[in-house]
Amino acid sequence: MRGDPARRDAAAYPWSVEIQTRFGDMDFNAHLNNVAVAQLYEEGRVRFNWHLRDTFPIGRPRFLVARVEIDYLGEARYPAPVMLAAAAIEVGRTSWRAGLGLFQGGVCLGLCDSVLVHRDPGDAAGSAPIPDALRAALGERSLRA
Repeated sequence: MRGDPARRDAAAYPWSVEIQTRFGDMDFNAHLNNVAVAQLYEEGRVRFNWHLRDTFPIGRPRFLVARVEIDYLGEARYPAPVMLAAAAIEVGRTSWRAGLGLFQGGVCLGLCDSVLVHRDPGDAAGSAPIPDALRAALGERSLRA
C-alpha cells in the first residue's frame, strides 16, 4: 500500500468526497486523532459503496468488513476539511479490496485498505460470489495507474 505511488495521487482515484473535520476529532497534539481518522475512512468507504449502488445497476449488495489496514503518513489538522478518495484495488471471487486515500491541502496523509466480503442476503453465515454487475461496477471504479 505505502509503496505504490499511485495510491498517494488523488487523481488516480475515480471517486472522492470532501468531509469537514470536527473540533472533537482533535487530540491534545492539535491534529486529528487516530480514531477520528479511522472514522473518516469508514465514512468514505460507506459513501463509496452508496455511490456504486446509486450509479450502477447492482441492487443493494451486502458486505462484511473482514479487514481494515491503515497507514498514517502525516498529520491531518482541524478545521480544514479532508478529501477521501476511493477505488477498487483488487476483486476476488467473493471479496474485494477498497483502497482509500486521505488528502488535506492536496497532500496525502494516509492510506486505508479494507477487505469487503460479499454476502448472500439469504445466508447469514457465509460469503457469496460477487455478481457480474457488481464486478463490472468495481472494474469501472478501479485505481488508475
